[in-house]
Amino acid sequence: MKSAKIYGKAPLSVALIHGGPGAAGEMAPVARELAKEGGILEPIQTATSIKGQVDELKENLENGGAFPFTLIGFSWGAWLAFILAAEHPRLVKKLVLIGSGPFEDKYAAQIQETRLNRLSEREKIEVEALSDILNDPTAKDKDSAFARFGALFFKADSYDPIEDEFEDIDVRIDIFQRIWPEAAKMRQSGRLLSLGEQIKCPVVAIHGDYDPHPAEGVQKPLYKTLKDFRLIILKNCGHKPWAERKAKDEFYNILKTEVFG
Repeated sequence: MKSAKIYGKAPLSVALIHGGPGAAGEMAPVARELAKEGGILEPIQTATSIKGQVDELKENLENGGAFPFTLIGFSWGAWLAFILAAEHPRLVKKLVLIGSGPFEDKYAAQIQETRLNRLSEREKIEVEALSDILNDPTAKDKDSAFARFGALFFKADSYDPIEDEFEDIDVRIDIFQRIWPEAAKMRQSGRLLSLGEQIKCPVVAIHGDYDPHPAEGVQKPLYKTLKDFRLIILKNCGHKPWAERKAKDEFYNILKTEVFG
């Protein structure tokens, strides 16, 4: 099997797909909580192309347990799970999309502005400086800069965060810089959304009402594309529900019901 972690006892029937791209380990708190109910697979994405990550995830699922799986994808992982379910429907019995990015470009325009407006002037200056480092081909230790960048946006993305739920994440800027431009082009061209026409399983989206990624950008495109789709909005909740003081318990109750019945 490719790089993956296992929580709980077999059979493994649930897989958690992390975001980023290049943020391995961020779903560990969710894996530990769900493992109280059943076996959990946490694949780690290492490939630097979308096809590579889909192939890597496919191999993990085929070798990791008794498929079809329930796939729980967070942020970029929601898109990756969506693509995998379209291209390999036999491997997936249900999709749960947490904090997904919007599926059409027109809904994405305000995300960065919303985030920056939630930061102090000092933090905005730091974001600009970090962006310069990340875009400089000669800069050293970009992973550390990327981690700090992520920490600032975690603050902007959160309503009332629980700091000890901010898991140690193995950040990989090289993965992000290769995958994200390709993913953005998929959305812009309409190819990402059109893959939904091939998805046969039920799809549930869980989204915080404070998430800078607008829920409307998930709800409207997927309602018109998928055969079986529902959206659940969490109040007083940002991008990462399991790290939200006011939404965490409701999030886990909903997630466990959706996954284990």
